[in-house]
Formats: sequence, C-alpha cells, structure tokens
Amino acid sequence: MSGVAPDDVVTTAVAAGTAEAAGAVEAGSAGPSGEVLVLRALGLGDALTGVAALRGVRRAWPDRRLWLAGPVGIGSWLRDLGVVDEVVPAAGLDPLVLPPELARGGHIAVNLHGRGPQSHAVLAATRPSRLVAFAAEGFPEGPVWRADEHEVDRWCRLVTWAGGECGREDLRLTLSPGASDDDAGAVLLHPGAASGSRRWPADRWSTVTAALACEGRRVLVTGGPDEVDLATRVVTDARSQLTGDSAPAARLIESRAGTLTIPALADLVAGAALLICGDTGVAHLATALTTPSVLLFGPTPPQQWGPAIDEHIHTVLWHGDPSHLGDPQGSATDVALAAVSVEQVLAEIRGPRSSPPR
Repeated sequence: MSGVAPDDVVTTAVAAGTAEAAGAVEAGSAGPSGEVLVLRALGLGDALTGVAALRGVRRAWPDRRLWLAGPVGIGSWLRDLGVVDEVVPAAGLDPLVLPPELARGGHIAVNLHGRGPQSHAVLAATRPSRLVAFAAEGFPEGPVWRADEHEVDRWCRLVTWAGGECGREDLRLTLSPGASDDDAGAVLLHPGAASGSRRWPADRWSTVTAALACEGRRVLVTGGPDEVDLATRVVTDARSQLTGDSAPAARLIESRAGTLTIPALADLVAGAALLICGDTGVAHLATALTTPSVLLFGPTPPQQWGPAIDEHIHTVLWHGDPSHLGDPQGSATDVALAAVSVEQVLAEIRGPRSSPPR
C-alpha cells in the first residue's frame, strides 16, 4: 500500500518557478550528465511496485548511472540486487541532499513518488536537464494521472511514455538461497500494517495460527520493530488455544518480529510455503518472489494494489465496494476487512492451490 498523498499540492508560484529548471533531453541521449535520479521515498510495498518502472528507466537510459532517492535500507537492498546503482537517502518529500555527481545538475530526474506538483518540485530543485513526471499544475509536460489505475501499471505507463518500455513481468526478483533449512516451507503470518484500517483483528490471526499449528504446519509470525508487541500477542494467544492433545503443536509457532532485515525477510518469504497477510509491503515480496499468498484487503481495492502477476497462486479476500472506498490511513479496522472471517481465511489456506513457477 502506498504512502503517496493523492492530492500532492504546492503553491502555483513554487511549482512554476521550479518547472523552469526541468528542460528536455531525449531518452537514451548522452546529455550533460551521466546520471538518472529517481524519487520513490516510500515504504517497502511502494518500492516493490516500482521495480518494474525502475527497470524501464534502466532501458530508457542504459548508459547512465541510476540513483534511487529513497529509504537507505530498501534502496541498498535494491542496489545489491542490481535494480539500481546508487542510493540517495530520502524520506517523503524532504529536500534532497545530493552527492557531488548529482549536485551539479544536468541529470535526468524521474518522479515515481507522486502525482505532483509537490514531489515534482523536490526533483526540479535538483536542476535536472529533464523531469519525467505526470502532468501537474506548473508542470504541463507528461501523461495524465489516472486515479483508478493499478500502481504497477501507473508507473510503467509513465516510464514507457518517456522511452523505457516495461510491464508487470518486470516485477520479478531472483534471490540467492538464504532461508535456513528449518524455516524453508514454513507458513508466514504478517498481522501488521502501517495503519489500523488495514489490520485484521489480532485475535483472528491467533485463531488462524493455532489452527495451522494443529495441522502440523510450522508458523512464523513476522513484523517490523514496531510490531513486536502485536506479533507476541498473536503467538501467545495462539499457543494458549492449544491444550490437551494439541498442546505439543505450540512449539511450531514462533515470532520473528523485529529480528529481520529486509534481505532476511525477503529470504524468508522466498522459502516459505505460503504467506498470509493484509494489504502491506510484505505482500508485494510474495508477488516478486512467486511465493503463494492469501491476502486480506480492506479500504483499498485489490484492483489497484493486489498481485499484478501469477494471480493463480495468490488469493485475495475483499468484501469492499469499488464505489465506496475506505480510508487506507484510518485508525480503525475497515468494515470490508472486518467482513473477512476466520473460516474464510482457513478455507482458502486449505483449498487447492497452483504451484508457483520456480
């Protein structure tokens, strides 16, 4: 799910002034600088849905060094995978502090962060020779933003317009083997999400966890450093449900929340038999790594943020109405997400599932 504000606004005076810095240079030309700067200073899911477009940027300007302005941890991981060449530390729409290679200007800037004009202004302030972005107030050049577009398709459309062909198949990532033998084949449950509206109730996660352990499945509960308490609650409550003859199954449940780097989380997802989570970043790891998943959606329709490839191995549960969307940044569990029952989730987990291409 994205952290991009759909009404990315800035004053007309600022937009018009910074737009003058964004001239034009053709895709693939040498230009005055051998660098391309891409802004996508968002979370893990946003970064992963932008991978296809990043590959399109590489094709548009194959002889230029590709810099990603984004969070260091995510950017460094993508750099190590060869998706980008270098990283400029960035958070949201804060002004960019550029290395010498970019500080002199003349590079190509690509906005994969938002619709503008505020995010456009952040890049225009770096004095690029060309700004590739959606048309916005003060920045007339570019294709028109479409609110109902899938996140992957949106950015691929922009980059293809600029000369870098790309599409959904470019989402795939290949990792070197990393998960331990003990973890390979586990079921991963990720109960957290950035906002409360996208979090399924913790007690339901516990019930699902206990049911899987009773069936002899090893269950690993994952989460970020700020989700340790949630994961601990899920694990503790699940174990408490295993009594009598089922008590030994409690040893099959373990929390990994707060212990995993991004590369380690990716390795864990790559080796998992199944991922179960909400509309959050780890879901896009499953898509990129062809790991089967069961995804629980609420305020945001899966047509915009659901799996874009290999749909036969991903099950999306959603009871929403495309004409009445919820608040993806809300604090309370969205009504569409709350309508997903434990019984429905377990039925999907136990149902027949196609094998992913490996």
